[in-house]
Amino acid sequence: MNEKDVVDLLKKTKNIGIDVWIAGGWGVDALVGFQTRPHNDIDIFVQKKDANAFIEMMNSNGYTETKMEYSTDDHTVWCDNNRIIDLHLFEFAEAGTLRFENETYQSNIFIGKGIIGGIAVCCLTAKAQLEYHKGYEFSEKDIHDVLLLCKTFGLPVPEQYVGK
Repeated sequence: MNEKDVVDLLKKTKNIGIDVWIAGGWGVDALVGFQTRPHNDIDIFVQKKDANAFIEMMNSNGYTETKMEYSTDDHTVWCDNNRIIDLHLFEFAEAGTLRFENETYQSNIFIGKGIIGGIAVCCLTAKAQLEYHKGYEFSEKDIHDVLLLCKTFGLPVPEQYVGK
């Protein structure tokens, strides 16, 4: 998923009036303001109330759902010939919280602001990105993202990434 693809997707979601929040590698790059590495997908959070319109937009642009071992009702993967959208559906809950995959999170994880291809985007905060990079076997791209966030935002390196 290159920057041009992401910009095109962002414009299409804006045209249909859907708010999105960017996470994962593109979320990290949005926070730092430029692309720092290649990305094979984009992680997007969309409110459940907008799911049908977003999925209709993806279908009309050649994307089809691809079942993965981690797919759930709230986390699906959509592919066309060479692009992948990792779709996360959530809902804002009681004041100051959101629900994703039957878990409750503080909604301030979505107050991050970034830039992709000159377009302002909403994304996970740097601290939230670091939290979601913990607790699993990480790859080189995870190391890159975590160390970049820590260096850029003056955050401590999570224990599992120290010395990497």
